[in-house]
Amino acid sequence: MVNKKVLVVLVSAPRGRRADALARGMVEARLAACVSVVPAAVSHYRWKGRLRRDAEALLVIKTRAARLAALKRWIARRHPYEVPELLALPAAGGSAAYLAWLLQETAKPRR
Repeated sequence: MVNKKVLVVLVSAPRGRRADALARGMVEARLAACVSVVPAAVSHYRWKGRLRRDAEALLVIKTRAARLAALKRWIARRHPYEVPELLALPAAGGSAAYLAWLLQETAKPRR
């Protein structure tokens, strides 16, 4: 069963401190409950007419669907790439306790 309230978002980023800073910032802003940094990804792609191969980190972002627009804006302002990868996938399954925690952690901060 697909949970329409929860998304898994994939974003590639430079390895190292930049990826860690992006991950921490998303959690601090409550745009993500958790960001897993997979440090050893290698991406093959075509950019501006040339084939490229780059060492990157993959950020696996767990968030609520209602926070996606804010997350996109946050990434657009802070990500070093001209066109950052951002793919949002619906979550299927998941434990009830984890999903409840995720929704709690991504609630809009109270002012």
